[in-house]
Amino acid sequence: MSDPSEEGLLLAPKFDADGLVTCVATDAKSGELLMVAHMNAEALRRTVESGEAWYFSRSRKALWKKGESSGHTQRVIEMRVDCDQDAVWIKVVQEGAGACHTGRRSCFYRAVPLGKAGSVTLEFRDGNKTFNPGNVYPRKKE
Repeated sequence: MSDPSEEGLLLAPKFDADGLVTCVATDAKSGELLMVAHMNAEALRRTVESGEAWYFSRSRKALWKKGESSGHTQRVIEMRVDCDQDAVWIKVVQEGAGACHTGRRSCFYRAVPLGKAGSVTLEFRDGNKTFNPGNVYPRKKE
């Protein structure tokens, strides 16, 4: 017998011990993987209600709307949950030049070469910057 959350129609995400669920964001048109972030219950609720991507920053321990600083927002076209509802996938229209705070379109711009032992050197793939992060993110006050 399967778990009702795996076959049912009720959105009932399984948040982890920190109250978070992993969220994968891809470009709705191309399928390109843009970023992976986390949502708490409030971020998930705001995303569902507004159609704009909201996340929870583990490092800042704060709710944030994608693009609130940079203007590079994400309009959600479709949201899916996996079989046991412990992961969320959003298909988005990425507004602005990119999703990554480093100035790139995607956060996944480095590849790990496979079949090598020992120390691994990452390889840049599609790693050109599409915007200057210094121009769009506020500087931290010392």
